[in-house]
Amino acid sequence: MVPPHKEEPMSLKIHPDAITALKDFSLPEQIGFGSTISPVMMNCEYKDGKWGELEMVPYGPITLSPTCKVLHYAQEIFEGLKAYRVMGKGPFLFRHLENCKRFNHSAARMAIPELPEEIFMEAVEAITAYSADFIPRESGSSLYIRPFIIATEENLGIKPSEKFSFMVIASPSASYFASGSLKVLIERNAARAFTGGTGTAKTGGNYAASLLTSVKAVELGYMNTLWLDGENRKYIEEMSGMNFFAVVNDVLVTPKLTDTILAGITRDSLITLAKNLNIPLKEETINIDSLIESIKIGECTEAFACGTAAIITPVELLGEEDGTTYELKYPIGPISKSLKENLLAIQEGRMEGPMGWIKTIEPATY
Repeated sequence: MVPPHKEEPMSLKIHPDAITALKDFSLPEQIGFGSTISPVMMNCEYKDGKWGELEMVPYGPITLSPTCKVLHYAQEIFEGLKAYRVMGKGPFLFRHLENCKRFNHSAARMAIPELPEEIFMEAVEAITAYSADFIPRESGSSLYIRPFIIATEENLGIKPSEKFSFMVIASPSASYFASGSLKVLIERNAARAFTGGTGTAKTGGNYAASLLTSVKAVELGYMNTLWLDGENRKYIEEMSGMNFFAVVNDVLVTPKLTDTILAGITRDSLITLAKNLNIPLKEETINIDSLIESIKIGECTEAFACGTAAIITPVELLGEEDGTTYELKYPIGPISKSLKENLLAIQEGRMEGPMGWIKTIEPATY
């Protein structure tokens, strides 16, 4: 485990009101997920071809012109990551360098200037340090951290913005899904992403495209959506906001990455853990109808979704719009249970993980 981050970033400017906001803040009794926000946020502006100074300011509304490009052309990106402080240890940041790399991959796809790694890392580590007192101590709870960049140039012309705001906010959060498993709608008509599009970028438009189907899924009694490829509507890609895994004949399988599937950091972590635990693994193209047949004859015994927010969420059944359902043998299977327990133990500092996965952050004093 990397030694605690003790030094205060030299380039971080701290607004006096930010310290006041920290001192005045207290957690509500019920924090939920993503609804309670840390009293400070990080901000850095891009203009005249360069990124400026990183500053910590009080959390609050931001002012945007109605002609701001992000409002019209959706030029924006975001990330999601977590810090843990179970039983007072830590905080522990999990693989935030990988989030930084993916952030800049998304930036390149969305014509956003690359954010220097040191700015991203300082911003994430600083908001963790200053929010340390507000991180819940219960296992499964965390500080959910949301870095994002929005295009702020005031111009209705359809061209890339020349001004941007990078911000980081954080949310002390309980578990995303407290317990149980998901009933998932197979989406055979609409598509989430297409070859050559923005499928590998973490940008809002990809998520907006899934919202209508999410409404339909809930109306039909499901809780999430399983997306198929945009060209053939035959091959499994991912679920709404999460990657997909299944266990077929005791082999863990997941769709191989393409330019229409987001490269999940939790997905990558689970693949590494599976190899370390000697769980047979395949990354391959998965035909939805073949998987359904495997469920029917008992070869596919479990399935689950994974992502930063939920870590691992079991799938109890897949279903069609007409109400036909395919139930998994294990609503909560042994492989998904083992992987989640091991990954969470690493994230919470209860178990040693691969080198570089965890960084300990020294809580800030103020």
